[in-house]
Amino acid sequence: MSTAAPGRRPQTVTDVMLFHSAYGLRPAVREAAQRLRAAGHQVWTPDLFDGRTAETVEAGMEIKEEIGRDELLRRAIAATAPHSDGGLVYAGFSMGGSLAQTVALGDAKARGLLLLHGTADIAEDAVADDLPVQLHVADPDPFEPHDWVSAWYLRMRRTGADVEVFRYRGAGHLYTDPGTPDFDAGAADATWRTALAFLRELA
Repeated sequence: MSTAAPGRRPQTVTDVMLFHSAYGLRPAVREAAQRLRAAGHQVWTPDLFDGRTAETVEAGMEIKEEIGRDELLRRAIAATAPHSDGGLVYAGFSMGGSLAQTVALGDAKARGLLLLHGTADIAEDAVADDLPVQLHVADPDPFEPHDWVSAWYLRMRRTGADVEVFRYRGAGHLYTDPGTPDFDAGAADATWRTALAFLRELA
């Protein structure tokens, strides 16, 4: 796997911008950030919901729809602006993964993209030469069905990105979050082992 495209500045610490899911900035997101910091990475976890959290996915989707995707994307971009000069790894959970992908594909300095449970559509003219990308997704996943993920993979490859997809049979959609019914400890452990190795390569 390529670890950086030409022009991306080498660095010894991976700077990670980690976006939360539609549940909001819950303890699981902060715990994930601490896991990454313990491995030596610098991590930011912007609160795109301004302090609001949800107990169910339905409630989270209501918050998301109330704020609107355009405003969420604006907030995500604003959160990255003070930290992006040296090149960020963008990461996110579900909805946050969708935002992370969109922001990363618009950032020529992006060092990597780590998607946990979520993707977004890809513009026809998107370019991501040699951008390292990992997607971790449940199998099956009602929010990321097989046909969609297969098409997403091909479109992402056409951008020039270096893409890996990891599927976890029998896990629920948001299986890395211990506070949701989807949690799967085995799948979560396997995901974090692979994701940490990915970030080590990028550093």
